[in-house]
Amino acid sequence: MAKNIALYLSTLDEDDKRALRRWASSSKLENWRDDPIGRIKGVGIVTFQYLRMMGGIDTVMPDKIVKRVINGILREAGMEPVEDDIEFIRKAENIAISCGYRPIELCWMTWLVQQEGKKMRMEKYSDLLQNI
Repeated sequence: MAKNIALYLSTLDEDDKRALRRWASSSKLENWRDDPIGRIKGVGIVTFQYLRMMGGIDTVMPDKIVKRVINGILREAGMEPVEDDIEFIRKAENIAISCGYRPIELCWMTWLVQQEGKKMRMEKYSDLLQNI
């Protein structure tokens, strides 16, 4: 899968970073399965969204951790959790914006509040996070 993604991106630009950004800027969530990368065997919506994020698109990926945290917050607020991935992405983007965050920030924050062993990742990596 990674080789096929790299092969496709290499047709867009000889520079990897520019190729990823070029692809991401023209990719669309709604038609992700019709996208050249979305059609690659093994690429699901989580990988598709992750690559878009790495290419500079301000969005979220609907992986299990992000969905667990955001849907947990929705439940605590008395709202229905969102299971459909595209609906979830839209809902999470709207939540982020209404809270004054960028969607990509909200996505990464969900990872930082997850437990890793006996500590939250945010605590475990606090020294590193200060340098970022």
